Amino acid sequence: MATQKRSAKRKPHNSVSKKQQEPVHPEDIHLVQGKGSKGRGGDPGGAYWHINVIDQRVGYVYINIIDEAPFGRHASLQIKVNAQHQGRHIGRVAYRKACEQSEHNEVIAHMRKSNIASRRAAEAADFQVVEDTSIPQLAMIWRREPKHDYASSTTLIS
Repeated sequence: MATQKRSAKRKPHNSVSKKQQEPVHPEDIHLVQGKGSKGRGGDPGGAYWHINVIDQRVGYVYINIIDEAPFGRHASLQIKVNAQHQGRHIGRVAYRKACEQSEHNEVIAHMRKSNIASRRAAEAADFQVVEDTSIPQLAMIWRREPKHDYASSTTLIS
């Protein structure tokens, strides 16, 4: 009796690489508030959003309050853009929108030092590198721009 060889199912070849895809227009990127869960934006002071491009969910971003040296208690942002949507500038917009929509005046993003794409996305969203050799990962901080009340000549932080 002859045995039949089964061929492994192959994933379809994507003819468009991430590098060849066009960037998404920033106005097409929306954060949709989600419930979050413990450790993923669902705790007090945290927030969770689905990242949507038009009506398609392409990832998530959340902010937690964590207590880690050298920052102490602080707002920490984590982001995940699905692999097939990476390289389209979605993270750049999602970093910024999450910080702006949060209640925090400062947000710190922690990432591997080798993660150049995340660093570039955070820099595009006005995060600044924290220069501290005691931190094993790359840490970047976003600070809310103070609002200036021109009528009373005072600076307000909301």
